[in-house]
Amino acid sequence: MRGALVLAIALFALAAAGCGGESDEPPTLASLEKKFICPTCKTTLELSNAPVADRMRAFIRERIAAGDSEGEIEAALVDQFGEGVLAAPPKEGFNLLAWVLPLAGAALAVGLLAVGLRRWSRTRPGGRAPESASVNGRPPLDPELERRVDEELARFDA
Repeated sequence: MRGALVLAIALFALAAAGCGGESDEPPTLASLEKKFICPTCKTTLELSNAPVADRMRAFIRERIAAGDSEGEIEAALVDQFGEGVLAAPPKEGFNLLAWVLPLAGAALAVGLLAVGLRRWSRTRPGGRAPESASVNGRPPLDPELERRVDEELARFDA
């Protein structure tokens, strides 16, 4: 129960960190080139040499010079090219699953690993099998038979 509470708090903190507003600083071309994908070659603008990427960079430069914010530039490019131009899906609506599912999967994997390790560590207290336990599914030897086997083995060792 305590683990679930810690997990819920961690997920809430991650969600709250991702909901920050835009900064007051004007955007730069270098920062925006990483956030948009060239529709022709499907790479970020910073890596693309396609003519459409050059036109997108020119558009971004014009919008920065006009004083547009990052959100306004993003909205204009999405209106013109669609959501496929974004390097990362928006953190809203159905696209929110792209952000939440990997985190939920990682949390589930950690939880299952913790449960598995806990069960595994409890199956063998002290790290060794008890003396009366069977070996390889067979019952333990009769003490008299065990004594005779030890004597025979000692004879061969001499």
